[in-house]
Amino acid sequence: MANIEITENGILVVTLYGELDNHEANGIRSNISSAIFAGQVKAVIWDLEKLGFMDSAGIGLILGRMRDLAPFGGETLILNPSVTMEKIFSFSGLEKNIRHCTVDQAIGEIGGVLHEQ
Repeated sequence: MANIEITENGILVVTLYGELDNHEANGIRSNISSAIFAGQVKAVIWDLEKLGFMDSAGIGLILGRMRDLAPFGGETLILNPSVTMEKIFSFSGLEKNIRHCTVDQAIGEIGGVLHEQ
């Protein structure tokens, strides 16, 4: 299950709950990509604190949205992954995108980056 919100300054916050498998990832993928391609999104925050399980479709979901956002110069942060998920993200080269903080702190970090542009 996912909760997807866009802040007034174009930061999309995706909070994932429970288990993320291929079926769930497909629905989330289209919602986020549509918002990115519509020009509504400048950054994406993935809050994984309440996510218990994610298979390779979840990694693909995040990597694919990073690819969608790249032409727009957007930032991606991955918050509070489990130890196992953090290892998988590190193996995927995403360790620089991982934060252990609240969504509000991450919005503040990205907001500062966006305001400097």
